[in-house]
Amino acid sequence: MRAVIPYKKENAKSRLSPVLSQNEREEFVELMLRDVVSSLSSAGITEIDILTTSSEGVPEDLDVNLIVADPGLNVSINSYLQNVDEPTMIIMADLPLVRSSHIKKIVSYPEDIVIVPGKGGGTNILFIRQPKDFTVKYHGCSFISHYEITEDLGKSIRVFDSFLASIDIDEPHDIVELLLYGNGLSKEYAEKRFCAETGKGRVKISPLSKLSGFI
Repeated sequence: MRAVIPYKKENAKSRLSPVLSQNEREEFVELMLRDVVSSLSSAGITEIDILTTSSEGVPEDLDVNLIVADPGLNVSINSYLQNVDEPTMIIMADLPLVRSSHIKKIVSYPEDIVIVPGKGGGTNILFIRQPKDFTVKYHGCSFISHYEITEDLGKSIRVFDSFLASIDIDEPHDIVELLLYGNGLSKEYAEKRFCAETGKGRVKISPLSKLSGFI
């Protein structure tokens, strides 16, 4: 089997701009990519493809296959799937909390399709046993879209329910989860810039220059 990671580095993660500069965001997404690749490799997946619109943003030292594709997430992934003849995992690059144990569990299920939901109705991971039969539809409530596509194809489906695998790092408050539960390069990067601050409500992030109230 193989895994494919859609990846964009240039001006990535604009929703994190209130707390990270463009250069910092680009460093951050690269480290998250490294964490995802590390989890896949530790789970025994050796064929890892990076799907990107520019080769310049992909670290040269990663043991991956680089595929430069046309812009458009759905178009590029669907074109990719049409050229794959083995079970394939589509995993997003902003999932630094995914562990190798999650990967092993997902690929162990016998169902045709395994969906890992993201927060807000997204899809963080798709494991597809027959890629050429499937068409992805990301954006919007993609979890429902992928569930319905699977049903329309008459394929069996498994929903993998995991808190850690559901966390994609898109917004400043997502960094809290990384600080609390992460264990990789991206957590180390976040720890150099933020602390987790407790109060009456939920834990929040604060710049490390703020010295009071952190854990």
